[in-house]
Amino acid sequence: MKLTDLLYNLSYECISGNEDIDITEVFYDSRRVTEGCLFICIDGANFDGHEFACEAVKKGARALIVSKSVEKQDESVTVIRVEDTRYAMAFISAAYFGHPADKLKIIGITGTKGKTTTTYLVREILENAGYKVGLVGTIEVIIGDTHIHADNTTPESYALQEYFARMVQEGIDTVVMEVSSQALMLHRTQGFIFDYGIFTNLEPDHIGENEHSSFENYMECKGLLFKQCKIGIVNGDDAHWKKVTEGHTCSLETFGLAEDDMLRAEDISLIHKPGELGVKFKVKGLMELEAEVPAPGTFSVYNALAAIAICRHFSVSGENIKKALLNARVKGRIEPVKVSDEFTLLIDYAHNAMALESLLSTLRDYEPHRLVCVFGCGGNRSRLRRYEMGEVSGRLADFTIITSDNPRFEEPQAIIDDIKTGINRTKGKYIEIIDRKEAIRYAIKHGEPGDIVILAGKGHEDYQEIKGVKYPMDERVLISSILEEESS
Repeated sequence: MKLTDLLYNLSYECISGNEDIDITEVFYDSRRVTEGCLFICIDGANFDGHEFACEAVKKGARALIVSKSVEKQDESVTVIRVEDTRYAMAFISAAYFGHPADKLKIIGITGTKGKTTTTYLVREILENAGYKVGLVGTIEVIIGDTHIHADNTTPESYALQEYFARMVQEGIDTVVMEVSSQALMLHRTQGFIFDYGIFTNLEPDHIGENEHSSFENYMECKGLLFKQCKIGIVNGDDAHWKKVTEGHTCSLETFGLAEDDMLRAEDISLIHKPGELGVKFKVKGLMELEAEVPAPGTFSVYNALAAIAICRHFSVSGENIKKALLNARVKGRIEPVKVSDEFTLLIDYAHNAMALESLLSTLRDYEPHRLVCVFGCGGNRSRLRRYEMGEVSGRLADFTIITSDNPRFEEPQAIIDDIKTGINRTKGKYIEIIDRKEAIRYAIKHGEPGDIVILAGKGHEDYQEIKGVKYPMDERVLISSILEEESS
């Protein structure tokens, strides 16, 4: 492939060498460099690719993409300077993989909460209607029958374009993906246009070092999606939606519970079945149907509405949507696990105070006999988060079982002591059991009729990180093992 073809649509300066050369491959990781390749120098949070430019050339790189000065290279090496190498990498990657996004319908979902659940709902509905759907998200990347563990909510642009190319080869026609504010800020989703951009909601999050400098910056980055999509679909009830979509270049639709929302839910009622919580509602406006979702609370209604708002553009029938919503399950997102006919046990990823408060408040609406919360906090993370989560659980749960999460390089007991500092600000009752399996066993053995037991924090994660090592630990496996041991 010609380097000039890879640079198409980019503003650049050729500061040495010749841009009209053949390139064998494209890399941004110096460890993967091969003879005749193009190496893109990415300035990351932990490493700066410019520092590896000479090493890449020694390994055979024929061209470099840079945004700052590097050591002078041999005349046979082409050096291309751009304003931002991450931005350039998105366009170069799209060209390198043959612009696969042009052959797909791409749905991008952004927001503080609800992205993961909504992507799975959309995939379930569209697959049920006969579409072949790929998924890119926090939990995994799905390409046909292949499930790939995800390291980031939205992968680097190179990996994303590679996934798109694989999807095209697999005969996939539609992609639904989570789009994080970090991904938008770091140009991971440049190089193509989304067919649909969706905004779920916005709350202060991801603000701090190596993330967003302020809530305003967080909001501005979320809004970038609506300058890169054809149709925008937004939660019209969220206080920030107008600010988020300011300067949008797409047409806009709204969904929500308010009368002026273009697609809205009415007559919402809660469902409490043995071992399962859910919600029923009527959909009005742009589409009309009666829906039921086997997940609790108003936020489940919003997630379902977002999915319906998207799928109506794919001419999916109301019956198909109703059927798919009833069958949809998302690993680690208010996921029911049947352990008893007398009480309900759920697994959820809530791992900060904001998410835990939203979750416990929602479960309170179901008027449980007791609301029991099992959770821990991650090591080498903010101690403030531990105080806050302890206080939230102490205030909203009837009983808290404090346990270990990912202690990383900290002692589990030290983390638990911090959580207790928060819970002791309330009148909440609690017990501490460091071993997470034993904490879950205690919750199951002491479950009372009408209880709702929530295992919070791990969600879809299937490991526990201790002293730098990730050990297998899936709460579903733990529960199965506990039930088997208790029955023998």
